[in-house]
Amino acid sequence: MALSASRRGSVPPFIAMDMLRAAAERAAAGADVIHLELGQPATPAPAAVRAAARRALAQDRLGYTEALGTAALRRAIAAHYGAQYGLRVEPAEVVVTTGSSAGFLLAFLAAFEAGDRVALAAPGYPAYRNILSALGLEPVLIPVDRSVHYQPAPELLAACGRLAGLIIASPANPTGTMIGEQELGRLAAYCREHGIRLVSDEVYHGITYERPAATARAWDEEAIVVNSFSKYYSMTGWRLGWLLVPPQLRRPIECLAQNLYVSPPALSQLAAPAAFGCREELDDHVARYRRNRDLLLDSLRAAGLRRFAPAEGAFYLYADISELREDSTAFCRRLLAETGVAVTPGWDFDPIGGGEWIRLSFAGDSAEIAEAARRLKEWLPRAG
Repeated sequence: MALSASRRGSVPPFIAMDMLRAAAERAAAGADVIHLELGQPATPAPAAVRAAARRALAQDRLGYTEALGTAALRRAIAAHYGAQYGLRVEPAEVVVTTGSSAGFLLAFLAAFEAGDRVALAAPGYPAYRNILSALGLEPVLIPVDRSVHYQPAPELLAACGRLAGLIIASPANPTGTMIGEQELGRLAAYCREHGIRLVSDEVYHGITYERPAATARAWDEEAIVVNSFSKYYSMTGWRLGWLLVPPQLRRPIECLAQNLYVSPPALSQLAAPAAFGCREELDDHVARYRRNRDLLLDSLRAAGLRRFAPAEGAFYLYADISELREDSTAFCRRLLAETGVAVTPGWDFDPIGGGEWIRLSFAGDSAEIAEAARRLKEWLPRAG
């Protein structure tokens, strides 16, 4: 009798990673590639973090830590909320995780029952809906567009039927849009009134261009806040994130973490507190992202693209290619083959309308972004 794979594993691929593989194959064949498909900074971790890691390697045995994270790192994260947002957060409310990805897994397992319906925006980060599906939860996609600033609103939630949860992201991947303080307050109030667990993805906090991001913690102490050292802190490969969780979820999440991965990476935890003292270095990265964004926008507009989601934060442009009358996956493969520029199809982020959109990351080196912009500006008028 043949053995089969479980249905839980039958989730769609993360297409950005498929594009990375295609780009790697092109590079292995000797052709050049400019990577705009992945959302990771081109810079290493801050100098102070790397120095702290070297000290830890020399002095610490790097064994297991507590499943919820080291006391020193949890204190540092709690203090960050006072310094950055003026909020009092206790270290006991902080859960250190193996990247924000593990944070979502722990949060969904602890907060929801199998079969629960959890709403999220489309377009949005694909791992939300894929993790939910793998866990036996039902993702409820809310189509959003410019009329609602590409973000959920209470009026849209009211049309979704009974919900157990809502996932929001501000700044959002792939659109870069943000939820203002008043709008966030309205969403939090709606969720409280209707018994909906609010899960706020705040991994792009710090990377904003017009205004600082608001945290859901300011509006709802029952919300689960997800954050990470990967984006603003430029530490993607260190695989370190955190949650803020309400009291009733702390022990369940601790037990889940103990059993799923024992503890987050020790070396990363020992080095990470130094990141909170590196704002000048990190804000220089954000200034570079802004310049990259503006350069890429100018070039794409000059090449004939007219519609973009407002890139108020994060480091992505979400661009409408519908006038080119080509499916976004085919478009991205042709773009890579003919120019060496790798971008991600909108299907990754929106299974409803993603065929008309692409995502471009401008987190890379400025010289590479400038060259990609030049190639796009030259190629796009011929693409239609």
